[in-house]
Amino acid sequence: MIRIAASSFPQVRLRPWLGIVAVALSILAMWMGLVWAPTDAVQGDVYRIIYVHVPTAWLAYLAFVVVFLGSIGWLWTRRPWFDALAVASAEIGVLFTGLFIVAGSIWAKPTWGVWLTWDPRLVTTAVMFVMYLGYLLLRGLSNDFERRATRAAILGIIAVVDIPIVHLSVTWMNSQHQLPSVLRPPGGGSPSLDPLMGMTLGVSVLAFTVVYLALMVERMAIERQTQHRVLEARSMGAVRREGAL
Repeated sequence: MIRIAASSFPQVRLRPWLGIVAVALSILAMWMGLVWAPTDAVQGDVYRIIYVHVPTAWLAYLAFVVVFLGSIGWLWTRRPWFDALAVASAEIGVLFTGLFIVAGSIWAKPTWGVWLTWDPRLVTTAVMFVMYLGYLLLRGLSNDFERRATRAAILGIIAVVDIPIVHLSVTWMNSQHQLPSVLRPPGGGSPSLDPLMGMTLGVSVLAFTVVYLALMVERMAIERQTQHRVLEARSMGAVRREGAL
């Protein structure tokens, strides 16, 4: 049974402030990445794509972990709020994964000499991208709200396995991609970035995270309205059938 009564996320209070903070942090991160951060001694200014590449990678991971948590929440409680959380995060995650791949390709051209190559990190990221596209497509195969949410939740739980594979692929396999500079595996040492670069990267990650939260709040508001209409129509249909009997 679907539990319609669920505590709402404080969207009304957060929505305007999240947007303002997201824009302010994005401007600050852009200035720090393009002007304030020093030039890399080896790669020159082309390395500055890291301030987009790494945050989009982080948000791809975060978004799909949220899909995993929302999927568990739906299966455990049958509250539509959790399904709205999962689908909203999946859509945003697909967006940021696409940006992650594009930014990586832009960085690869001047450093590797090619836009795309059969690198383990690229291949595993592409697999993750396709899996979550499949998650969104699966939701369109049924008009039954509960069946659609349940099928998607099962896939959302299974697909999260690819996240550690993507991140650790450069250490598990023979890869052109550099080893992780920030989120290193156990025993990998401390981050290998210049302090000013590390600070800029931290601000960029924070800015992108707030953008993710702002998009999440807006997308969830739309999804909750859609859910309300669907569940209301289903309830009215059930009442009509009972009246006909």
